[in-house]
This record gives sequence, structure tokens and C-alpha cells, in this order.
Amino acid sequence: MGAGRILGVMIAVAGAVVLWTGLNAKDALTEKASKALTGRYSDRTMTELAGGGAALAGGVLLMLFGGGGGGRRRR
Repeated sequence: MGAGRILGVMIAVAGAVVLWTGLNAKDALTEKASKALTGRYSDRTMTELAGGGAALAGGVLLMLFGGGGGGRRRR
């Protein structure tokens, strides 16, 4: 397993944790009240949701395509 794939796993796990945190924050009582009054979630919750989703997707892509092995060997 190459370094790029290991890095992808680490980024995907971190992204999943941040996304999970954002999803839990979205269901909090204060967040529901804020959404009812303003019509949107707080900036922190939106950052956690967007950043966690982006990190998860980037980590998965890095796991799939970040092998770094290349197609050619040096002799």
C-alpha cells in the first residue's frame, strides 16, 4: 500500500468524523431553533458539513487513484 493511499485513508476517516460531527450538530436543539428563525444553519455547522463531505470524497478519490505506482518501472 503506497503512501498516497495511506494518506487517503487518513483524510477519509478525518472527513467522516467531521461530517458526523456536523450531522449531529444539525440535530441539536439550538441549531433547530436557529434554522426556524433564520431559515439556515449556523456557519460552523455548514462548514463542518461541507468540509467533512469534501474531505471524505477527496480521501476516497486519493485511496482509489493515489497509488503513486505509475505504469513504468525504472531499471
